[in-house]
Amino acid sequence: MTIIDPAPEVRPISARPAHGTGGPLGRTGFAWATFEWARNPYYILIVIYIFAPYFARDIIGADLLASGELDGLDPATARATANAQGQATIASVTKWAGLATALTAPFLGAALDRGGRLKPVLAIFLGLIVVCSALLWFAMPGGQGFSTGWIMILLATAYACYTYSEVTHNAMLSVAGGPGKLSMISGLGLGLGNLAATLIFAALVFLFVLPSMVQWPFAKPQFGFDMANFEHMRIAGPICAVWLALFSIPFFLHAKDPGVRGASWPKAIRDGARSVVQTLREAAKYRELMKFLVARMFYQDAMAALLALGAVYVALFLEWGVLEMLCYAIYASAWAFAGGIFGGWLEARVGVKRALVFQIVCMVMAMLVQLSITRESLGFGIIANYQVWDGMVFKTLSDLVYLALISVVAVTATASISGSRTMLVTLAPAGRSGEFFGLYAIAGTITVWMGPLLVEYFTLWSNSQRIGMASISLLFTIGLAILVTVKMPHENAA
Repeated sequence: MTIIDPAPEVRPISARPAHGTGGPLGRTGFAWATFEWARNPYYILIVIYIFAPYFARDIIGADLLASGELDGLDPATARATANAQGQATIASVTKWAGLATALTAPFLGAALDRGGRLKPVLAIFLGLIVVCSALLWFAMPGGQGFSTGWIMILLATAYACYTYSEVTHNAMLSVAGGPGKLSMISGLGLGLGNLAATLIFAALVFLFVLPSMVQWPFAKPQFGFDMANFEHMRIAGPICAVWLALFSIPFFLHAKDPGVRGASWPKAIRDGARSVVQTLREAAKYRELMKFLVARMFYQDAMAALLALGAVYVALFLEWGVLEMLCYAIYASAWAFAGGIFGGWLEARVGVKRALVFQIVCMVMAMLVQLSITRESLGFGIIANYQVWDGMVFKTLSDLVYLALISVVAVTATASISGSRTMLVTLAPAGRSGEFFGLYAIAGTITVWMGPLLVEYFTLWSNSQRIGMASISLLFTIGLAILVTVKMPHENAA
């Protein structure tokens, strides 16, 4: 580890506050949590549920169909090919942005541990996300607005800044509250982020989707929105931009900043880079922390594949439509809010490692039951499916059971995210959480190809979508096997 001269303007890492005071409802703890209320809707709406599918299907896919390149194919094959191209484009954006951040995030984190105030750095990342998100309004099909290349640049820039903002925000967790309260603060942040996304989803449904489908609760979509021009989807970008700019203000006013005013950023960058290289060379000194990062690399990749490909599964096997998918997003986000609160509570009761083990096991069990459900039956054919009620959405037993299982996945997935970063703060050396959160970012991005690759290989080998999805459980199993070997500080003391 490189020692920084303890000059008045640049104190050594050990001179920085090791932790804060208070809990999740304290001034600094709640301010830290409200940051995710402001920022997380961008990821949930743009990257997962609304804009990315719109861009893949209605811009990339539609433009390919209109180009005439697929005229020799039958309509079903042409549509499938166009959708595949759209999905590949989104995957390309994520791949390159993820690779760039994976290679740079550890160095950013190490510099944050040694540099000046973190809030101005965070403001730069958030400002870029706001600009990129607002400009997504001009992503229109048919060659209108921005070109496909510019849209990809906007998405990649925002994705990278989102990751950098996560590293910076996580580096401030250790001073957000007392050591025993960090799990509750972390969980509250994730809960608030999902609650915010739920409210925005509900607004989109009631203001635009339902009025256009059933003329309720309004006779037509509000604000003169043109559904044929996908304005109800494009508006997600400006909404997330305004939401982020407005609701991040309390964080900047009240959150505790562990940085040192007046510290030299060039020196912090140089010293941080040397520290990262030295840390990787001396990985044996941080054996338990490194084991945890490897474990997270596997179970996080499995969880990401489960969440992303789960939407494909319901579209293929349960034939859920647009309204059902929006209701699914609202429902999952609401349960994810509960998951953030539940995760903090469980960690405080049984310890963070035991909580993580429990959450991963629950995710695997829920996934296996989900794979037993089709439009015709449940339990791999044991129970015949039937219509339960004559409503607008989720009419059959298969729909309702799958929806119930989604709540289990949403709760445990969100809780595991909260627990993972609490565990890193617990294991990381004092004052170096930023550097290790950079390595944490690598563990969450550098192997994002493993889950999709397994699903693709096993699906082609078995010619079964179920077996392909079930292969994700291999990654969960490997991650879980490594996780249980990690020794926590209190275990060593005992």
